[in-house]
Amino acid sequence: MRNKILFILHIPPPVNGAAMVGDFIQKSLIVNTTYDADYINLTTSFALNDIGKGGIGKLKALLSIQNKVVKALLNKHYDLCYMTLTAKGAGFYKDFLVVLLLKLFRKKIVYHFHNKGVLENSRKWYNRVLYKMAFYNTDSILLAPNLYQDIERYVKKDRVHFCPNGIPDIQKKPTAPIVNMNGSGVCRILFLSNMMEEKGVLELLRACQLLKIKGKTFECHFIGAWSDISENRFKSLVRQYDIHDLVYVHGKKYNDEKIPFFQNADIFVFPTYYHNECFPLVLLEAMQYQLPIISTREGAISEMVVDGITGVLVQQKNTKELAEQMEVLIDNPEVRRGMGSAGRQRYKSLYTLDVFENKLISILKKVLNGE
Repeated sequence: MRNKILFILHIPPPVNGAAMVGDFIQKSLIVNTTYDADYINLTTSFALNDIGKGGIGKLKALLSIQNKVVKALLNKHYDLCYMTLTAKGAGFYKDFLVVLLLKLFRKKIVYHFHNKGVLENSRKWYNRVLYKMAFYNTDSILLAPNLYQDIERYVKKDRVHFCPNGIPDIQKKPTAPIVNMNGSGVCRILFLSNMMEEKGVLELLRACQLLKIKGKTFECHFIGAWSDISENRFKSLVRQYDIHDLVYVHGKKYNDEKIPFFQNADIFVFPTYYHNECFPLVLLEAMQYQLPIISTREGAISEMVVDGITGVLVQQKNTKELAEQMEVLIDNPEVRRGMGSAGRQRYKSLYTLDVFENKLISILKKVLNGE
């Protein structure tokens, strides 16, 4: 007889790492054949700009989630409740109300973290009280060992499990030509994420300016939904830096729309210092397409990108170092091809969706058995 698991997780929209993984789990054949699984969407922010904000709509969404959880727990005896708990901020308080329901029904709980901030949030005494309640007699899944320090205060090591995310392998070919990729052999740099300051967008623009001053020839393509950086501000900076002949912005692209950009790129640059960055799936996408990566040591990135082997890690907000490493890869196609090939092999070994699904199944079995 299959164990019954209630999955309370995030599902798109909006499109972010946690929601994408939630979608993979909900659609997973191996998860749904191994377990008698039910799913509740934990999302209350259905647009990128709504994340972290309040409002009547969010309150109604939260009440709806709580109602669904109560109904599910009353109608079926679940052997385990899996929940993608938000680590801090308004999201944590919202999720904590759901945790209280699971505790009230005395359910075995495993949390799956896709962000961080527990340690930082523990500076306030009332948050420490809430964390102690939330973590008591529970298991946690983290994306990488170096993230354990974030919850170490509340969870013993033997109740922590590590499961790197995975993504589906490349399946489809591009279906449309790309504007501003002219096939001239110029080195093409790709940035793909939400257009946020903390993702390093402004640092990358400044690095492009420094490279132009040095006479380097390249293209830098930006893909992403506008966020705290508006289209007008971005284009104004491009004009100010006089890099309009080097920088192109394409707006948000999802699913198959992204494929041609990855296939035509030579370098992937992601100079993030986003405080919630843990395990950016876009880096796995870049590794799929054999792209060398330039990024930073935020979250688990240093475990995803092997510095000097599959890419280069630079100091956060260090525009000069970023430009220097971009220059090295622009000038050395053999180096970037070698790094890209190593990244592809690393992806195949550690970060495919099959690897992720089987690792998750193994962890859930251990939690169910109390191992």
